[in-house]
Amino acid sequence: MEESLSLLNKIKKEFELEEVDINTYSPLTLAFIGDCIFDLVIRTALVCSGNRQTQKLHKDKSGIVKAKSQADMIDAITEELTDVEESWYRRGRNAKSYSVAKNATVGDYRKATGFETLMGYLYITGQDDRMLKLTKKALEACGYIDVISKNNGEHE
Repeated sequence: MEESLSLLNKIKKEFELEEVDINTYSPLTLAFIGDCIFDLVIRTALVCSGNRQTQKLHKDKSGIVKAKSQADMIDAITEELTDVEESWYRRGRNAKSYSVAKNATVGDYRKATGFETLMGYLYITGQDDRMLKLTKKALEACGYIDVISKNNGEHE
């Protein structure tokens, strides 16, 4: 029987990618992948909660993945973080980015970058369960879990 592989491990296997020491990654590189994986988690949760019109999916997703929402979520789960996780969050938050979100304060944008760095760190180190647990706690703490579950089972 073939061993069950995570998406990350399947990608590494298919493209014959070697392991890289996580400490060699810049926080902004981890934020780059963290932004994507967080977006994928939210999109997946929305789609799997029930069929909806695509513009409704986009609106719901956009309300959750924006910088202000991510800043609120990291504030809600900071006490849940391990020392290592908090270190990666701080590294991302303090990274010198040369861009800012259109509709976010500098403070929220930095916190969101830290949040995305944390998500990237957890994903690249294969800690999917931890990433999902923290994401769910953050969504619940900020009331965003209702956006995902409110249409559960509805078909449009």
